[in-house]
Amino acid sequence: MDTYLNLFPECAAVSHGFLKKGIHQIYYEECGNPDGKPAVFLHGGPGGGGSTQVRRFFNPDKYRIIIFDQRGCGRSKPHGCLENNTTWNLVDDIESLRLLLNIEKWLVFGGSWGSTLSLAYAQKYPESISELVLRGIFMLRKKELEWFYQDGASRVFPEAWEKFLEPINVEERNDLMGAYHKIFTSDNEEKKLEAAVAWSKWEGSTCTLSYAPEMISSFSEPKFALAFALIENHYFINNGFLENENQLISKEAIDKVRHIPVKIIQGRYDLVCPMETAWELSKNWPEAELIVAPSSGHSAFEKEITHELIKATEEFAKNA
Repeated sequence: MDTYLNLFPECAAVSHGFLKKGIHQIYYEECGNPDGKPAVFLHGGPGGGGSTQVRRFFNPDKYRIIIFDQRGCGRSKPHGCLENNTTWNLVDDIESLRLLLNIEKWLVFGGSWGSTLSLAYAQKYPESISELVLRGIFMLRKKELEWFYQDGASRVFPEAWEKFLEPINVEERNDLMGAYHKIFTSDNEEKKLEAAVAWSKWEGSTCTLSYAPEMISSFSEPKFALAFALIENHYFINNGFLENENQLISKEAIDKVRHIPVKIIQGRYDLVCPMETAWELSKNWPEAELIVAPSSGHSAFEKEITHELIKATEEFAKNA
C-alpha cells in the first residue's frame, strides 16, 4: 500500500465529568461534534486509561467521541482500586454512561482488552450498539494468558522477558501470574512498584513489530504502571470474571450480536494477542469482516492498523 490514512488532527475535549458508582468516580470526556454520530472508545489493559491520541481515530466533524477511563485507572478515582472492579462492573458503567449522555445507540470501538470488554458489553446490551470496531482480539482464555505470561512470547522477546522474570524468585517461576499476584497483594510497597514496572514494561516492549522506545518508556512510568499491572493481574488471576473461558466467543454468545455490523482488525504478527483468537472469532461470526494487517503487530498506532481503523470509522460514519 503506497498511501495510508493518518490520524485525524488533535481535538480538544468539549466537556468532561465523573460518573459516580459507589466508591468509584469514573472520568469521561466528550470530543468532536456534539451533534455527530456517537462513538465510545474502550481502552485496553485492563487498566490502561484513555489518552488524547485515541480521539484521533474518529473524524471530529462527524463523530461525537466519548472517551472514559475504566475503574481504577487513568483519571478515574481511586487510583489502582480493585474493589468492585470486574468485567461486569465495567459493562454496567458503559451502559450508565450511555444513559447519562442521553445516547440512543453508539458505535463501540475497542482494542486488545477493549475488544473483550466490547463483546461483553455487546452481548449484555446489544440494543445499545450501532456498530463494532474491534482490534487485536483477546478473550482471556488460558492459552492466551499462558502464551504471553508464561511461555510463548517469551521466546520471541528473550531480552525483555529476562527483565519480566527479575522480580520473581526462581522457585516461583512455574506460575508467573500467581507469583506477581502474591507481590501485588503484599504490604511491600517498594517491591510492589518494582514488580508493577516490570509487568507493564514487558507489555510495552512487545506491542509493536518494530522496536518503539517511546512506548516502553510510557509503559514504565510508575503511576501508570502501578494501576496497569495491579488491575491487569487482578482480572487475569480471576479469568476475567467470566463463567467459562469461551463465554464471549462461543457460537451461542455470538448469536446475541450477530446482527451488529462489525469489523475485526488484526495484526498478522501480533505477539500480545496472536491472530488465532481473531480467526476463531471470525469463524463463529461469519457475518463479521476480518481485516488482517499483513505487516503489523499489536499496537493501534502501527500505520497499517491505524489505516484500517480509520477506514472503518469513516465507513461507519455514513450510517449516521
